Amino acid sequence: MLEYTTNIQYLAWVGYAACLMTVIRFLPLSSLVKDKKIQHLVFGSAASVFFLWIFQTGIYPGLQVHFLWLTALMLVLGFRWAVISSFLALLGITVVGEESWRMFGVNGLLGVLAPLSLSYLIYSFVFHKLSRHVFVYIFLCAFLPGALMMAVKMYLLGGYFYLDGQYDWHTIQDNYLVLIWLLLFPEGMLNGMTMTLMIIYKPQWAYTFYEKFYIHKK
Repeated sequence: MLEYTTNIQYLAWVGYAACLMTVIRFLPLSSLVKDKKIQHLVFGSAASVFFLWIFQTGIYPGLQVHFLWLTALMLVLGFRWAVISSFLALLGITVVGEESWRMFGVNGLLGVLAPLSLSYLIYSFVFHKLSRHVFVYIFLCAFLPGALMMAVKMYLLGGYFYLDGQYDWHTIQDNYLVLIWLLLFPEGMLNGMTMTLMIIYKPQWAYTFYEKFYIHKK
């Protein structure tokens, strides 16, 4: 792995910062100070994701794998608050040394924002185009996107490491991408079970779960 900051890494820093500033512009930040529910959900989710991301493994620096939990994060907080909560988690694992500062922008764009954005797009499509049923919500908004986002994140980062000259494709394929098939189902289960338990016991905590659509009209 390279020991200096590349042009792509600089651009990723700028791109991630621009995305964060755009999201912050449209957030009611005053509610984060006044509303204890939002405080608990945003910071509690950030802490949960932080501890989940700490447990990662890999052979080569940068090619580590860990569970994401980003689809469930988006479903619980909504897209914009999920961006902020995941930023705090990413900042935390970078501060403690689990990720490098050079990779902060790349991890933010490809490892966080891309999965969150695609999860939101899938949720929006399912909500507007398919039947609003609780099992549709669990399987097509949580389980399936959760598994898919693991593959998306790993392929995006694998492509970055190759294009930036960090590793050759053979190394990436044999030591990183080959693990995707081992992680798809567990990641899907993690997100699916999270949202199943959430809508059973604390549906008011799930920002994207509307009881009037999914339960009351059934």
